[in-house]
Amino acid sequence: MNAPQRNPVRAAFAYAGMVAGAVGLFLLIRRSGEMLSAADRTASARLAAAGPAGDTFWHLLVALAAVVIIGRSLGRVFRKIHQPPVIGEVVGGVLLGPSLLGAISPSAYHFILPPSVVPSLAIVSQLGVMLYMFLIGVELNPNLLRGQVHATVATSHASIVLPFVLGAGLALFLYPRFSTSDVQFTSFALFLGIAMSVTAFPVLARILSDLGMKKTELGTIALSCAAVDDVTAWCLLALVVGIVESSAESALSVTVLTLGFIVVMFVIVRPAIAARLRRVDDREPTRGAIAVTVVGLLASALLTEAIGVHAVFGAFLFGAVIPHNSKLAHALIQTFENLVTILLLPAFFAFAGMRTEIGLISTWSAWFACGLVIVAATIGKFGGTLVAGHFTGLSWRRAAALGILMNTRGLMQLIVLNIGLDLGIISPTIFTMMVLMALVTTIAATPVLQRLTRVTPFVTYARQPTLPYGVVQTDRVVPRID
Repeated sequence: MNAPQRNPVRAAFAYAGMVAGAVGLFLLIRRSGEMLSAADRTASARLAAAGPAGDTFWHLLVALAAVVIIGRSLGRVFRKIHQPPVIGEVVGGVLLGPSLLGAISPSAYHFILPPSVVPSLAIVSQLGVMLYMFLIGVELNPNLLRGQVHATVATSHASIVLPFVLGAGLALFLYPRFSTSDVQFTSFALFLGIAMSVTAFPVLARILSDLGMKKTELGTIALSCAAVDDVTAWCLLALVVGIVESSAESALSVTVLTLGFIVVMFVIVRPAIAARLRRVDDREPTRGAIAVTVVGLLASALLTEAIGVHAVFGAFLFGAVIPHNSKLAHALIQTFENLVTILLLPAFFAFAGMRTEIGLISTWSAWFACGLVIVAATIGKFGGTLVAGHFTGLSWRRAAALGILMNTRGLMQLIVLNIGLDLGIISPTIFTMMVLMALVTTIAATPVLQRLTRVTPFVTYARQPTLPYGVVQTDRVVPRID
């Protein structure tokens, strides 16, 4: 059946009449509406209308774009000198802060990172850290840990005790020179010891990934030690915060609730998720399944935040209870990894960089103190891990490699330092010293580990066999460390 013929002239007149009629009706409505009156807008309503969706949002977009560009550019530079690209992102955050950009061009610094953008950037950065820790947990292979539990716990705690004691001892030198009278020495010494003890779990994971060691036995031991290390350090940090706020009883409850939460996650939640995935894992995960997983991630993070331990550990634990070789795990990694590592995680480095002012270390005595911090942190972390690792069954060479990995710092240390700075336990000068210590120890890890393992970093030698469910692993070939 042929379509009815339309007269183009008639259609044009009909269209013009429709538009003219709409315009005429609007003019009549406008004429009537201008004779009406409405209530006056209050000051709070005007402020809400201006809100963060205006100038602040625009500056946030500029800041994120600058963070990505600088981070990726410096990542390429650091890759060429055999450093993990994540170091470029950390350094980029410091360079965008007052230490360089703020000193060279204050106008450019306030254009890219004005004070109004700090709260929004802080939220974005915390979200990035939380999602990245979740992905680390998803990729963790617990099968490589069989027979290594005692070594993991003993080594991680030994890597806390020695740097903690050295940090507390160093407080005798730092407190009268770089602290103030409103801070109690006990709080200062405890916090300094804890800050020395933290291992940068996410940065360590990035280094292992860039070296192709994340899924090796040594890499898994290092990640597990770092996880136990950081959970313990967070419990100790809760104790310090409780002492500062005159509530030591709450610190004990935080420790008990954290241990109970870990038990529930691995004894109840993990078997339930594994059983569910066994029933449906012959099919590709749906958007609904991924959405439910994200809700579980947020709930786990909220619970740990409510307990008093940082939300990132709830995110990591929930990721760790998802079977690493399932289709769901692969879909989660594909969905979030690029967004998190390229955009969200570098935002945290920019946020920390805004609070780092190298200009505060302006005298020889300050630089000497900064050197003492670096030496004490390195001796404590490396020495404690080396001795404990060897006496739990590792060869001296492997224990040394583990000590080098555990001496990496960065993201978690920056989180702890920001808490200390917010509470007033440490001064901006001590904060800057500790940030420099984190950078030096992390930058030193790759070349020293390369010499010890004789591995060429950041070079893909060959594609490895296909993993279950079609997941292709492209990790580098890593020599065995005996």
